[in-house]
Amino acid sequence: MSDSIDQHIERINELARKAKTVGLTDEEIDERNELRKKYIEAFRGNLKIQLDSIKFADEES
Repeated sequence: MSDSIDQHIERINELARKAKTVGLTDEEIDERNELRKKYIEAFRGNLKIQLDSIKFADEES
């Protein structure tokens, strides 16, 4: 994954820890939701690239 995604994951984890301890402000909740959305989009994009690169062998060979 790229450094940007790694930074998003790190920030998501920070917000998750804070949510469990002291709670999040409305701005932090919005930030968390936006970061999660970006992470999921990147994950889906990477998965699609992997799936598109799969080559099926002919079963008769």
